[in-house]
Amino acid sequence: MTSKAHLNQAIASHMVEIKADEKPDQVIYIFEKGTHGEDIVTYRSLHDNANKIARLLLDQGLKSGDTFGVFMRNHPEFVYGLIAGTTMGAVMVPIDPRSRGDRLKFLLNDSGVKAVFVSDECLEQLEEVAAGVPSLKFISVISKPEHGIPVTSKYHLLNETVGKDTWAQVEQKIMDLQHPMQIIYTSGTTGDPKGVKIRNSRTGLFTIVTRLVWKYKPTDVLYNGLSLTHGNAQAVTLFPSMYMGFKAVFSSRFSKSRIWDICRKYGCTTFSLLGGMASGIYNEPPRPDDSENPVEVVISAGTPVSIWEGFEKRFNVKILEWYGSVEGGFAYKPIGQGPIGSFGKPVPGVMEFKIVDENDNDVPPGVRGELICRMMKGETKVDYLGKPDASKEKTRGGWLRSGDIVHRDEKGWYFFDFRKGTELRRSGDFIQPDYVEKVIGEHPDVSEVCVYGVPAASGAPGESDLVVAVSPFEGKTIDPAAIYEKCKKDLEANFIPSYLQVVDEIPKTISEKALDRKLREQFEKGEGSIYKYKDFK
Repeated sequence: MTSKAHLNQAIASHMVEIKADEKPDQVIYIFEKGTHGEDIVTYRSLHDNANKIARLLLDQGLKSGDTFGVFMRNHPEFVYGLIAGTTMGAVMVPIDPRSRGDRLKFLLNDSGVKAVFVSDECLEQLEEVAAGVPSLKFISVISKPEHGIPVTSKYHLLNETVGKDTWAQVEQKIMDLQHPMQIIYTSGTTGDPKGVKIRNSRTGLFTIVTRLVWKYKPTDVLYNGLSLTHGNAQAVTLFPSMYMGFKAVFSSRFSKSRIWDICRKYGCTTFSLLGGMASGIYNEPPRPDDSENPVEVVISAGTPVSIWEGFEKRFNVKILEWYGSVEGGFAYKPIGQGPIGSFGKPVPGVMEFKIVDENDNDVPPGVRGELICRMMKGETKVDYLGKPDASKEKTRGGWLRSGDIVHRDEKGWYFFDFRKGTELRRSGDFIQPDYVEKVIGEHPDVSEVCVYGVPAASGAPGESDLVVAVSPFEGKTIDPAAIYEKCKKDLEANFIPSYLQVVDEIPKTISEKALDRKLREQFEKGEGSIYKYKDFK
């Protein structure tokens, strides 16, 4: 065994190389493909295949600091690309596989990618915009036989690179923990997304959180259906598995109807959710075996208060709630501690939280304000790609400005209220979207729900008319009269939506949050089926 004393385990590719020597055949990732089987990744295959891609990037002329895109659903090649980048110094740009058109072109141009690794299922979207990306010189396609999508010979086939038995090995070229590893884009819920530079040092924070917060056991099997292009899947599942050797299972995309069957098949003891996903799962028709599953802990960010206890009881799980963003800021509520609905407290000795008004004055318990936070050791810094002014403003005064409106109770437990600028107020009342979503989501024909506001027809300043967007289960149709009857029965009068917007599918951000901006655009254009409550009174 060659000495690895020169390697730094805090850098992902270094750690993988060490593990590939120590435990080459240990399975760390399983990419399940439903009826099409699964792809297995060991430490050895991860190291070797990443090294082959690192060689490919070098042969294509990419240098340290250059950017390359990875545009695919959850496949092993995503992780190979990530480790290839940290090996030779190029910076990976994970791209949401649902991106297309102007958004996709923006991401590619803003990051200045010189190459893109794309799966066959996303190739058409890339072809639509590639001519408008001057920096893009090389496209490599991974072909998945189960997709049955032909790939023209005009593109390099990544399968051939990964399938090589011999190649010119690439020695670790990056020793600097501050060297960028990825550029992860924010969700862009309210505008164009920003690219956040993620440095090699971030993996050390993942390890700390794994030990202090997730507290996985050696016998745990992790599951995630969130896109690996999102920080959640990386922080909760990908890096903990890579660093600690826990087996992790990934699906190519989230499926609220299959999640429990997948966990039963692979013996998964924990999985990760974001708020809207929990509601989607809870809206599925009850099954007699709902509680018969191996899952013990659901690691969730944004669990709706209205379904929290019902979710735990129905599925026989415990929820570990947490809060965080790709820019920074972290809090969690340990299982069995604190009030239902709280996202917890910051980790003691690591981060400090404050809630302030518009003048940066502290507000007392029970009063809403913006959450700001700072590291207790070291600099609190955000590095937006190409946006120095926005980076400085985000950490004005040495505090990270979250943009989230929250409050805390007398015991210091924090509660999320709304994203700044998205609050819903109607006739003086603040509307609780998750409560409305729960009631409407209980209807047997409704698969997904999103509540948002539009300027009130009355013209009252700061007031909103309520819109509820719903999508039906497959094979079902939405009867607006039946939905409004349920609203009149189970909701207070002020919470009944002014409009019902029926769509085939609720558009979502990469983090599975409902993209109400898109729904609002459709509503304003009069697209789809829109019904007024006044017509059903």
